[in-house]
Amino acid sequence: MNGCRAPASAPIGAKIPGLRKLVQSHTIRTDVDGLPAADYDGMAELWFDDLASLLAARASPEWAASTANEKNFADEKRVALFVAEEHRIL
Repeated sequence: MNGCRAPASAPIGAKIPGLRKLVQSHTIRTDVDGLPAADYDGMAELWFDDLASLLAARASPEWAASTANEKNFADEKRVALFVAEEHRIL
């Protein structure tokens, strides 16, 4: 996220159809022994009701606009995407 906090891209991402939750998490400095410093400065979580909603969103012009805007705050060579289903433990 190139050192910025709450980038102006958040409103762009919030327009993605079917998006239920958008969370930005930014790393914090820790001085805890044995806890290595993160080699990234943030991540974003996009939440959808199901895989079909995600796939529909990825085909939308809003997704395309959000993706195009990533170059303003993310290193495209270091962006990772994962699709998962949450299993809450606690």
